Formats: sequence, C-alpha cells, structure tokens
Amino acid sequence: MADANVSLDKDKRQVLTDLSAGEGSQEDEAASGEWAYLGQWALVWRRFKKNRLSVAGGIVVLLLYMAAAFAEFIAPYMEVHTNTALSRIPPQRLHFFDKDGKFHLRPFVYGFKTTRDPRSFRKIVAEDPTQKFDIHFFIRGDEYRFWGLWKSNIHLFGVKEPGFIYLFGADKHGRDLLTRMIYGTRISLSVGLLGVAMGLFFGAVLGTISGYYGGLVDIGMQRVVELLSAFPAIPLWMALAAALPPELGPLRRYFLITVILSFLSWGGLSRVVRGIILSYREKDFVMAAKACGVSEWKILFVHLIPGAISYLIVSATLAIPGMIFGETALSFLGVGMRPPLTSWGVLLEEAREVNVVMSYPWLLWPAACVLILVVAVNFLGDGLRDAADPYSRTT
Repeated sequence: MADANVSLDKDKRQVLTDLSAGEGSQEDEAASGEWAYLGQWALVWRRFKKNRLSVAGGIVVLLLYMAAAFAEFIAPYMEVHTNTALSRIPPQRLHFFDKDGKFHLRPFVYGFKTTRDPRSFRKIVAEDPTQKFDIHFFIRGDEYRFWGLWKSNIHLFGVKEPGFIYLFGADKHGRDLLTRMIYGTRISLSVGLLGVAMGLFFGAVLGTISGYYGGLVDIGMQRVVELLSAFPAIPLWMALAAALPPELGPLRRYFLITVILSFLSWGGLSRVVRGIILSYREKDFVMAAKACGVSEWKILFVHLIPGAISYLIVSATLAIPGMIFGETALSFLGVGMRPPLTSWGVLLEEAREVNVVMSYPWLLWPAACVLILVVAVNFLGDGLRDAADPYSRTT
C-alpha cells in the first residue's frame, strides 16, 4: 500500500511538471509571436529598455548634451566673467541651516574671509558667516545672446550682487569653475560627436566599397587600414596637432583637431562595414537588384549601407569615448584646444603640476566629468550593441 502511494505521488508530480512546462512553452510562443510583428527599430528599442544600466547611461549622456546646448542659461555666469579677488577660492558649500541652527527653505552660501599664515605667509581661506548669499532661481545676471539669436540675462540660478556663488571653486583668474565646465561640454562633446560622424562617413563609404568590389580594391584599402592601426594613437595625434601653425584662429584649430582625431577612427569602422557587406553582397535582394539593372552605386547606398546602419550606430557610440579622451589628452598636453576655447582638457591643463593639485584639488573636477561621460557612453554603447544583435534573446 505504501508503494502504491509513493507511485501515485510521483505521477502527480510528473503531471504538475508537464503542466508547468506546457504553460511556459505557451508563454514563450505568445512572446515570440508578439515580437514577430515588430520592426527592426522597435525590436532594438524594446531590447534596449530592458537594460537599466544602458538606459541610465543614455539619460546621463542626454543631460550632458542638454547642458552643452543651454550652457548660457544653466551656468550662473558668463564664460568670461572674472573676479581676480576670488582667485582660486575653494568650492562654496550649500547651506540650509545658518550659524544659529535656524532652517531656511531657500539654500544659501557663505562668503569667505582671507588670512595669512604668520609662518609660511600662505593664504588661508575660510567661510565668513557674516556674509550670507541666498540662491535664487531664474535670476537676472550677466547678459548673453542665446544661440546667437536673441539677448537674455536669465540664468537658472545665482545670487544677487555683490554676492558670488562658486560651487566648484575658482581658477587662478577668479573664474567660476562650474561655469567653465558647463561651457567646456560644448567643445568636448561636440568634438567626440563630430569626429565620430566624420569617421563614420568615411568608414561606411570605404568599407562598403572594399567589401562589395573585393579584389585589389579590398586588398589596397585593408593594407591602408592596417598601416594606420600600426601607429599608436596618442603619439600620432600629438605629432599631427603639434604641426598645426600656432597662429591658427580658434574655429580653424577646432576643426583641424577634430579632423586629426577622426583620422584614425574610420579604419575600425570600415572593417566592421566591410564584414557586413561581404555577407550581404551575395544575398538574394542584391542579386535581384543587379538583375533589374540597378546601378552599382545605388546598390551600395540604397540597399547595402542601410542594412548596416544599426551596427554603425553601435560602433560609433562606442568610439565616442576614445575621441573625448583624445581631445582631453591633447589639450591637457598643450597641443590641442587653446584659450579662448574652453574644453575639459583645457581646464585640466592648469592641474598639470603636482603642487598645484595638492593645494587646489578642486581643479580636477573636469576629470570627473570626463570619467562620468565615458562610463555613461560605454554603458549606452553596450546596451545598443546587445539590442542591435539579431541573435540576442528577445525576452
């Protein structure tokens, strides 16, 4: 009797297991059926949303580009705002409680008082509770021309004159470091975006031609790519940047530095495109286009390159951090962007000496911006790469 009960229990467990497996397979079939009706970009977006780190990275990148677009409004001062009396003051701290412990709804900062060490004669800066500056939002301040279209003097936040607000400290000329970092996003982010766009264009065109025609054309292009890849990036960038005439204007220097940074980026992208085109050129739709008398250039730019767009976007996204690092390194070493242009690399140039960094560590804040942006772009690129992979799981 006991053996019969044990056998019955086993049969029940087996039935429950089969039912649960059947339910799971039905759910999988329903999910796969739902995904089957989605287009390519809808599938990419749906996969991308499931990766939280990638979504967070995309949000950070979007916020930084918005800061670059609305720099005049977001920054409390204009880029050229200078106060030599506040040279290299430390960052001000936000307060909600005053010296008496009373809570204030409106945040505020304290001014500074300066003394000298009687032995070393070193300047000592400390908060002065007698100078209290309330922070106001949408306050009128330095006048600027928004996007070069109309004049305005509204800033996101600030303090009333004669107060000052330097949340990230000041440089040696008494300029607000936070303001200069916000303005620096324009150069650093646009160099990465524009440089990758240029490399993407040349890489897509040359990689498509190389993969489609093959033969001597393919061999010649691949040898050029291998030759460029043989040179270390930073020394080659430095050599090309150092060859630029020192009397170049800011706009020309910006453009030429961008071209130099994109000089080495198109090789890797062209190889990605070449591999895709090699797998596409024998497909039925290409053969059908040839049979219909479609010109080769139309086949290249209408039928083949669009098929590699998702891979190109992912490759371009992953190439942006390298561009930003390159611009920062060149400017930090003094052969990249130069004043009056402001980039994160230009800001870090002041922190090249160890004794300066030891005395004024807040000058390294731009390096934190570079780190945050690079990590965010890498998360975003990894998510896009996984989402664009047709062999990845859809659930």
